[in-house]
Amino acid sequence: MTRSIYNAGMQEIKNWLNHFGYGNYALTSLPGDASARRYFRIQDQNISHIVMDASQEKASCTPYVAVADALRNLGLQTPEILLKDLDKGYLVISDFGDDLYLKKLTSKNAQELYLRATQDLLTLQKCEEVPGLQVTQFDAEVMTKELNLFREWFLEKYLKINLTSEDNKVLDQTFGFLAEQCAKQPYVFTHRDYHSANLLVLPNQRVGLLDFQDAFFGPITYDLVSLLRDCYVAWPEKQVLEWVKTFWEELKLRKISLPHFEFWFDMMGVQRHLKALMTFSRKYSRDNNSNYLQHIPRTLKYVLSTTQQYTDTKKLHSFLTQRVMESCAQLS
Repeated sequence: MTRSIYNAGMQEIKNWLNHFGYGNYALTSLPGDASARRYFRIQDQNISHIVMDASQEKASCTPYVAVADALRNLGLQTPEILLKDLDKGYLVISDFGDDLYLKKLTSKNAQELYLRATQDLLTLQKCEEVPGLQVTQFDAEVMTKELNLFREWFLEKYLKINLTSEDNKVLDQTFGFLAEQCAKQPYVFTHRDYHSANLLVLPNQRVGLLDFQDAFFGPITYDLVSLLRDCYVAWPEKQVLEWVKTFWEELKLRKISLPHFEFWFDMMGVQRHLKALMTFSRKYSRDNNSNYLQHIPRTLKYVLSTTQQYTDTKKLHSFLTQRVMESCAQLS
């Protein structure tokens, strides 16, 4: 975005705020997410709110408002919608502060903070509908489309790998297996980006939820793997599996053993992490945004570690170790 377009956009936001009575205020830009949305903190006397500029993604405003209200009705902490203009793509929401899990997590507080997050996740999964919104299904077809985008954006465009017919055969077989296995899981309401960059430490041991507008009904382990095998922060595998066991115990899934649940968790993790690699590389190749490249090694490590454990993913593991790691080394 050029400076002139940015300034013009800022002035339009200010004009919109002035129309609603905001007067002597400071407007401070905040770090964004992996979308075209922009965020600003507006401080007017003793009041602090957040302005969301989704003018480049107006369609995201309606689900944001609807999901925020639905989850708040379940007792979860989502920002209150203070002002909205869906036609312009502007929202003013309550300010939860800057204490993201990503900033606050330490080895000393991780147990407590993840317990809070998993307890809220159990509540979130009980959401059965969002009034006024048709929530999409994250089915096998959609999963496969995401995996094919990984092939396009990460392998071909970012790493410049010339895929052979045998490479594509391995990818097709593995993608089909992953989608099939993940789609066999029970489907629940799913945040879709339930990780440390979208969770906030709030007073009174509460968890603030952000960036939930892309929610869908999806596999029961989707949000759990997003949280515990976070692309932005990693924890010892032994600890991760202890958290997985605790969550499984709370779910009380009939006839689903812990090893079976861990298998679901692993397959969902591979699918999600391949999709994340696609997102990070597409932000760089298409949007000229290199901020997410730093997370590729950690995310790729998750995939390598998991795919070597299962017979049906070992061919993908071999492909990654032989072709992808070599190409990554050349980029370093």
